[in-house]
Parts: sequence; C-alpha cells; structure tokens
Amino acid sequence: MMSDYINAFVVGGLICVIAQIIMDKTKLTPARILVSFVTIGVILGALNIYDVVVEFGKAGATVPLPGFGFTLAKSTIKEVNEKGLIGAFTGGIKGAAGGITAAIFFGYVAALLFNPKTKK
Repeated sequence: MMSDYINAFVVGGLICVIAQIIMDKTKLTPARILVSFVTIGVILGALNIYDVVVEFGKAGATVPLPGFGFTLAKSTIKEVNEKGLIGAFTGGIKGAAGGITAAIFFGYVAALLFNPKTKK
C-alpha cells in the first residue's frame, strides 16, 4: 500500500522534473511543452507502452499531461473497436470529458486570479 504512494510520487515527480528541465534549458513555451507531453502520452498509450508506466505509477502516471494523452488514446481505441470509424471522432471526447472540463474551468479561474506572462 505504501509502495503505491511512493511509486506515484516517483513517477509523477520524474514527469515534472523532465518538464522543468525542458523549460529551463530550452526556449520552448509552456504551451508547446504541454502539447508535446499530451502527444507523447497518446503515442505511448496507442503503442501500449504507457500501460506499464500506469501499472507501476498509478495516479502518478495518469494525472500529469502524458496521462491525459494516454486516456485519449485508450478511449479512442475502445470506441473504434465498439463503433467503428465514428469512434475515432467520439472516443477521445467521451473518455476525457471530465479532464477537459476541469482544465477549462481551472484555467479560467487561474487566468482571473493571476497575471499570465509569455516566456522571453
């Protein structure tokens, strides 16, 4: 039980460390890094590679951005298997609706509370 918490902390922490290093060492904007992490999650999820990370890190792997991409990929694959081609368009939205709603809501709240700036 305690090892689940430690694994989640380690996996989630490593994802955050990688993002921080990319932010510090490159001129990539946070938006580009966000899109890159989600895309990596989709690719690794579609190839069943991220499944191993999720099995080990549990919430530490599913909560960060690659986990969102993983959810999109798995939901789309499931929907395509059940409904055919139309599932390619509906699967990701169905599977990630809660995450999308939360991101929009909390993004809006953060924009109201703070003064966002672009990276120089």
